[in-house]
Amino acid sequence: MRLLETIAIALIAVLVVMIALFGRRELFTRSLGAIELYVRLYNRPGGRGWSPGFAQFRGDELRWFRIFSFSPWPRRRLSRRRLGVESRRSPTADEAQLVPAEWVVLKCRTDGAFVELAMPRHTVTGFLSWLESVTPYST
Repeated sequence: MRLLETIAIALIAVLVVMIALFGRRELFTRSLGAIELYVRLYNRPGGRGWSPGFAQFRGDELRWFRIFSFSPWPRRRLSRRRLGVESRRSPTADEAQLVPAEWVVLKCRTDGAFVELAMPRHTVTGFLSWLESVTPYST
């Protein structure tokens, strides 16, 4: 009987974790207007280093959250004023394991470093519009 109780508790714990993760994602994507966005956190060979997530546009910031995280805070914050697109490409064959083939990969420059962002093709136009709509600094 003790074994069954342990298994039941473990299954309930897994279920609670899954509900929390997917509930968090639904909250962000539906009620807070997020987009799907993968960020290449590490530049590793073979198309590795991508992390799936979603992002929100908040003022002059793009806030990126990992999909599989309990944190209510963004993992990355990208300032629109310091972000520029260097190039655009399709995912490579190596990246196709994680990044869908119909997505677009943008190589961006921010604060002297590069970051790669992958997003659905239909999202790119909105992202670029947001990026280009930055108002100049007022002095």
